[in-house]
Amino acid sequence: MENKKLSFEVTNRLPQGAGKHGRTGVIHTPHGDIATPAFIPVATKATVKTLTPEQIRQTGAQAILSNAYHLYLQPGHDIVDEAGGVAAFENWHGPTYTDSGGFQVMSLGVGFRKVLAMDIADLTEKDIRAAKKERLAQVDDDGVDFRSVIDGSKHRFTPEASMQIQHGLGADIMFAFDELTTLIDTREYQEESLARTTRWAERCLTEHERLSQKRADKPEQSLWGVVQGAQYEDLRRKAARDLVRLSEEAEARGERGFGGFGIGGALEKENLGTIVGWVCDELPEDKPRHLLGISEPDDLFTAIEAGADTFDCVAPTRLGRRGGVYTLDGRMNLTAARFKRDFRGIDEEFGGYVSENYSRAYIHHLLKAKEFLAGTLCTMHNLAFMIRLVDDIRAAIDGGYYEEFRDKFMSRYYGAGR
Repeated sequence: MENKKLSFEVTNRLPQGAGKHGRTGVIHTPHGDIATPAFIPVATKATVKTLTPEQIRQTGAQAILSNAYHLYLQPGHDIVDEAGGVAAFENWHGPTYTDSGGFQVMSLGVGFRKVLAMDIADLTEKDIRAAKKERLAQVDDDGVDFRSVIDGSKHRFTPEASMQIQHGLGADIMFAFDELTTLIDTREYQEESLARTTRWAERCLTEHERLSQKRADKPEQSLWGVVQGAQYEDLRRKAARDLVRLSEEAEARGERGFGGFGIGGALEKENLGTIVGWVCDELPEDKPRHLLGISEPDDLFTAIEAGADTFDCVAPTRLGRRGGVYTLDGRMNLTAARFKRDFRGIDEEFGGYVSENYSRAYIHHLLKAKEFLAGTLCTMHNLAFMIRLVDDIRAAIDGGYYEEFRDKFMSRYYGAGR
C-alpha cells in the first residue's frame, strides 16, 4: 500500500456567516476516502457490538472508530500492531479512527454520564455525586493514574503513552490526549484543565513525530488536536487558537502538525451549535473537524450547519440493543406490547435490509425472548438510518436544497410518532 498522507478538500458550502461553517468535503486516508459530513459508527473494542464487519458495511458506514483505552487493556495494542493494525485485526479494511483514551479514563474514573451534549437541568443527584466523588482516575500535570474497569489493576496514561498505544493500533485518524471535564467543574478548574490539555497536545505532536519517523514503513497516521473549554466562549476560542498555533509551529519546523481537529468536552444541548460555531471560527478551513459523541438528528443538523464534518456516538447501537429504533416519524421501542402483532417492517418507507426482511412483531419476540439477534437487527437498522440521514444531508447541501430537506425531516421526525 502506498504510504499516503491524510488530506481534506471542501467540495461545497452552505451560506456562510457568524458561527456558520457548514460544508461538504472528502477526507482522503491511506485506507480510503470519507465523504463528509459523515456519521462514524463506534467499534469500541474493535467491534461494533452485535455486528460483523460485513454487516457494518451493509449499513453504508464509511469508517469506524475504536477505543484506545479498551484496546490497550484488552487485548493490548502490541497484539493489534502485530496483526497489522486495527483495520486488519477486525477485518474492516477501510478508514479507521481511534480516540485517545482520555475520555474513558476520565469518564469511567468519575462515573459521569458518557455523553457530550446534556442539559444541566436534567442532571440527577446521582450524576452530581458521581462527579464530586473520589475519582478512580487521578490527574496530574504529567498524566493520569487510573484503575482498569476489567480487573482493577493500576495503569498510567500520559500523552506519550496515548500516542504509543494509538500508533500501535494503527488507525488512520487519532486524537491527542486530553482531559475530560464536566459541567459541574468550576471555571477555575476548566482554565487549569485547558492549560494542561494544551501542554499535552504539544507533547502528543512531539511523540507523534518521533513515532511516525520510527515507523515509516507503516501507513501514515494523522493526529488531530482536541478543542476543550466547556461552555466558555473565551476558553473555547483560546483552545482552538492554541492548537492551531502548535500545529503551525510544528509544520514550520518541517514536522507533522495536526491533520484535523476534534471538538470535545461536555456542553449543554441548547448551546451545541453556538459552541461548535465559536470553535470553527478559529479553525482553518482546509482541515476537517470531528465532533465527539453526537447522534440525535437535531444535533446533527445543528452541528453540520456550524461546521462539524464527522461525528461518532454509541447511542444508535446502545439504543438498538435495548429495542429502541429510529423511524422517519421519530423513535419507538419495539419492546412495547403494541408491536406483538405488528407485522410491518420497522420503517417500510425508509426501507433497508432490516425493514425489508423482518417484522416489528418478530423483533418484539426476539427482544422478549432475549435473543441476541434482536440487538443485531435493531443496531443494523439504527446505523443505516443515521448514516443515511447524514448522507442525505450531504446530498442536500450539494444539491442546494438543504433548508427544505432539514425543515421537512425535522417537522416529521419530531412532530409525530408511531
